[in-house]
Amino acid sequence: MTSAIETILKSAVPSSAARRAIPPEAVESRWSLPDGHALRRVDWPVAAEGQRRGSILFMPGRGDAYEKWLETLDGWHREGWQVTSADWRGQGGSGRLGRDATTGHVSDFSVWVNDYAALFADWAASTPGPHIAVGHSMGGHLVLRAVAQGAVKPDAVVLSAPMLGIHPAWIPASVLHPVARGIVALGDPSRPAWKGGEKPGAAPRARSLLLTHDDDRYDDEEWWRRARPAIAMGPASWGWVERGLASMHMLECSGVLEAVTVPVLLLGTSIDALVSWPAIRRAAARLPQGELVSFGSECRHEILREVDPVRDRALDAIKDFLNRHAPARG
Repeated sequence: MTSAIETILKSAVPSSAARRAIPPEAVESRWSLPDGHALRRVDWPVAAEGQRRGSILFMPGRGDAYEKWLETLDGWHREGWQVTSADWRGQGGSGRLGRDATTGHVSDFSVWVNDYAALFADWAASTPGPHIAVGHSMGGHLVLRAVAQGAVKPDAVVLSAPMLGIHPAWIPASVLHPVARGIVALGDPSRPAWKGGEKPGAAPRARSLLLTHDDDRYDDEEWWRRARPAIAMGPASWGWVERGLASMHMLECSGVLEAVTVPVLLLGTSIDALVSWPAIRRAAARLPQGELVSFGSECRHEILREVDPVRDRALDAIKDFLNRHAPARG
């Protein structure tokens, strides 16, 4: 439960103002992958010696940029964590891979897994443990895949609304994938799969109904896109859809998640209109050390950008999970 002192500290600065500025402790930079491609990243240097908790590497979702998550990342830093986040290759401030400036495209999800493995290795070698891998949506999918394939070995994993299936949620990726593969074969794989942003047919303002009940937090993203137009993203490509379904199908295969030995916390909501809630539940049950925190109609896709009661419950669950599975060292 939030103490009176914490409440006073939270109210000292308007929350929207804090969410719309890079914290003074954070350092933005570009980090070169082995092939020379530069990822945009942000790091909050480790806290004072007596407050060190470990390190968190947070990876955002499809079409995201790390600016959307500043509030949560800075909150973890204030708890003593060294925090790092980066934009995936081809989105945010890490360049583009498609035929235009807004369509999200990738030749294969293995590109991102390899990028993440390289980033994780460099990050883990230069930061204090325990090392925590956190991912949202597509980022959650890629983090889990990297762990399942042995590409990274964090001490614990936290997945917020991970993209382990898409809608229609009752159709498995193994069925949807051949359909998408046939559509890709009809034209340029980098062509947009739909018009607009997160979901086919969604009107601009209706997009907020997919993401969060908190109008102010939703508006933070639009504010950042006006302040930094280069980070704006739109729909995914058909190639992204097909390769994403192929990657989801791979994780659905028997024995893949069952071999993951690291503790994994999954957070999901039963009304998620972007990723499959049944797929998240199935994954939590298959993971040997999987734990699930579930939400209902009070929570939409962006759990860590929700209204305070929902967001606080999620953050408390994450704190409890990390205290149990990744206690501070020394």
